[in-house]
Amino acid sequence: MREEERKYEVPEGFTVPDLSTVAPTDGRVELRAPVRLVATYVDTADLRLTRAGVSLRYRRGEPEPWTVKLPTGSTGVRHEISRPGRRGTGVPEELRDLVTVHTRGAELAPVAMIRTERHRHQVRAADGALLAEVADDRVTVLDEGGRPAGGFREVEVERRAGDTALLDRIGRLLADAGATEGEFVPKHRRALAVVLPAHVGALGAAVDGEPDLVAPTGLPAEPTGGDVVTEAVRRAVRRVLTHDPLVRLRAPVPGHRTALQQMRVGCRRLRSDLRTFAPLLVPEWARPLREELAWLAGVLGAARDVEVLRDRLRRTAAADPLAPLDPAAVDRLDAVLAARQEAALAEVDAALRTPRYVALADALVLAARAPRLRPRAAEPAAEVSPRLVRRPWRKLTGPQGGDALDPLGPDEPWHEVRKQAKRARYAVNAVVPVVGRDARKLAGALADVQRLLGEHQDAAVAAETWPAVADSRPDDLRLAFVAGRLAERERATIHRVRAEFPDLWRRAGDKRWTGWLR
Repeated sequence: MREEERKYEVPEGFTVPDLSTVAPTDGRVELRAPVRLVATYVDTADLRLTRAGVSLRYRRGEPEPWTVKLPTGSTGVRHEISRPGRRGTGVPEELRDLVTVHTRGAELAPVAMIRTERHRHQVRAADGALLAEVADDRVTVLDEGGRPAGGFREVEVERRAGDTALLDRIGRLLADAGATEGEFVPKHRRALAVVLPAHVGALGAAVDGEPDLVAPTGLPAEPTGGDVVTEAVRRAVRRVLTHDPLVRLRAPVPGHRTALQQMRVGCRRLRSDLRTFAPLLVPEWARPLREELAWLAGVLGAARDVEVLRDRLRRTAAADPLAPLDPAAVDRLDAVLAARQEAALAEVDAALRTPRYVALADALVLAARAPRLRPRAAEPAAEVSPRLVRRPWRKLTGPQGGDALDPLGPDEPWHEVRKQAKRARYAVNAVVPVVGRDARKLAGALADVQRLLGEHQDAAVAAETWPAVADSRPDDLRLAFVAGRLAERERATIHRVRAEFPDLWRRAGDKRWTGWLR
């Protein structure tokens, strides 16, 4: 993963200035021997990767010549993954999988070839640690026959162990020497702008075209119900598809638990939105999409549930420092869950490689571009939104809703109300831009209810899981004892949640921010 990169355009005759003034005390600047890099970039015929900010290349002479670079997108993370392989054998399967949501079954083929003469200046600390690298690149774009077709020069600054202040100082030196900081445009994108117009005509315009996955744009000043639906669909689809590569990589997401969780939430939210806005959607279009999302959410959910249990195990075991539990027994419980998690993740990997998933990804891209709407979707959002949200709200507050929960009753009704609260919250969130402050307050109150009931559900599942694991190992008496203690703590959590619920429930039903629903 690259920490940070900046690119600069430079005029003819540009000379990289003396960088020794930015090196730390007792540090140094090393000029490395020039290297020649020849890279072939692959993409679909309509440049789906390029338009999405993704690059996939083969660079000759490197130990791992195949590299894919994924954009930060909504995840805030840029990943660069390299793998071994020969150009003649095609793109390694793992890297091909990582771009599935962009290619969606379309063939990959070479689209650009570039030759780069790279001169590197490395800024190092006193202990030799690499802080930053300044690469002066002279790029030659090659045509299909390997002949020069044009070129350009650019300077790229990459932060390694240094801080952003170091990059700022380097940038000022480069600017004083005549360099101009520009947008971070990948080399192959600039190369395509050189070769495509001459060779493939209309595809030249695709170099700077919009990505297939349409991003949310916000609502217009006077939105229709269809505008609200479209925006909600785009947000959820983006959440599903942008986390796909990170789920495959099992990579973390800054500010969130895991990519798996985010992708699953995206599936659930989109299913909920399709249900809430069903009166505005063509049923023959929305119903199959909801069914396929249910399939994917189920596969992701199995892995996510074990993920939650493993996290909960450690927290519950450490909850009472005055009554510590046998750490070896806790480790044995965790080992069982780890095996289950690995099996569930293998099921996720397998599902994401199926034609069924590729078809779903394609359907989601099309859904984000233009959901299929009924004529009544043209009605003003201010009129139609309360009517649509009223249905999940009434279910939550109806005879089988929050008011009916029994503090001494079974766990299942509490779980059902949690699901109802989640659907109502998603619906309210979708219309916040239309309704305003009252909807925002209600969405926040419902989020609190959902989180509390989520704690209830997690504790209920865990309270059943720990003894069940122990039952599978009847000879491990220590494990049975620890599992029993853990289950007791989980039931104590359930009692606490049920005691806290009434206050949050009353706040969610406050007439100050529910009047618009009436």
